[in-house]
Amino acid sequence: MKALVLNGPGEPFSLEAVPDPAPGPGEAVARVISCGAGLTIQHVKAGRAKVDYPRIIGHEITGVIEAMGEGVTEISIGDPVTAYFYLTCGVCKWCRIDRETLCENFGGYIGRACNGGYAELIKLPAKNFVKLPAALDWKVHPAEVGVITDAIATPVKVIRHAGVKAGETVAVFGAGGGLGIHMLMLAKWAHAHVIAVDIAKDKFDACRQAGADECINPRDGNAVEALMDLSGGGVDISIDFVSSTETLETAVQCLGRGGRMVTLGGSGNLFSTHAHAMLEKELVLMGSRYATRQEVIDALNLCARGDVWPLVTETADMDGAEALHERLEKGLVSGRAAILIDGS
Repeated sequence: MKALVLNGPGEPFSLEAVPDPAPGPGEAVARVISCGAGLTIQHVKAGRAKVDYPRIIGHEITGVIEAMGEGVTEISIGDPVTAYFYLTCGVCKWCRIDRETLCENFGGYIGRACNGGYAELIKLPAKNFVKLPAALDWKVHPAEVGVITDAIATPVKVIRHAGVKAGETVAVFGAGGGLGIHMLMLAKWAHAHVIAVDIAKDKFDACRQAGADECINPRDGNAVEALMDLSGGGVDISIDFVSSTETLETAVQCLGRGGRMVTLGGSGNLFSTHAHAMLEKELVLMGSRYATRQEVIDALNLCARGDVWPLVTETADMDGAEALHERLEKGLVSGRAAILIDGS
């Protein structure tokens, strides 16, 4: 099969012929039609996330099951599928209560701990494949269907985790990015008043189209004051996809009474807040990691019903993957991008 192989951190893709994967017991192999391209995997390509090389990255797949190993019963040959990003044990207390993102025996990520979807074939534990709803036209929209598993599923979890209610004000930091744009969509779907916060003014039109009622650029002035004014005294939920010290502190300071701040950026930066303000306003600060398998299924069904639809603005074939990732690295892509693997 053909695959886009990374042979070292920061190196360009190498389009190579590599052996076809063969499924072992409990495993399956899918032919990949499309695979999403976003910052999560660009961090791997750039060397900011540690992996063993050589490695085939990518996890937001649209594919079709071609082979199965012994003992596989949950899927069949010919099933259209996508994939669940996390490699989890399925037996610890967190997996048993459908909170797999907290798995005690976490095995890593598809495209990091094992080879991913930037190849014509992908082999995974069969339980990581998720069958697509019949109403999703994956043949016409393979790129969009693949990215649902992250771009839509991650915001679905945030909506539930933060308890977003109709009429509340939601501020999204990093709103113009691949996840931020879709967070705007889901917040609007939840009937919230939505404020986009981003330093890239050229992405504000896309933010408004996705559901933002207002857009602010923190470089234009005091972001906390602007958010307090726009929300009438403080936002109900702030969602930070950047998670720098500056954005985290702003995201907390702009909260009103009973406010919730959600961080997803994973930068590892420290930030400070006032315990008295947390007490007086009864603030809640929380993290949110990816989504559960059920939330991925719910996101797929949400799109199948037509409630929301992912925004894929750029695609490339395997030969164009390097140029597309250069645009991702420079922050030039609004919404999501995808690599079209099998055009047949």
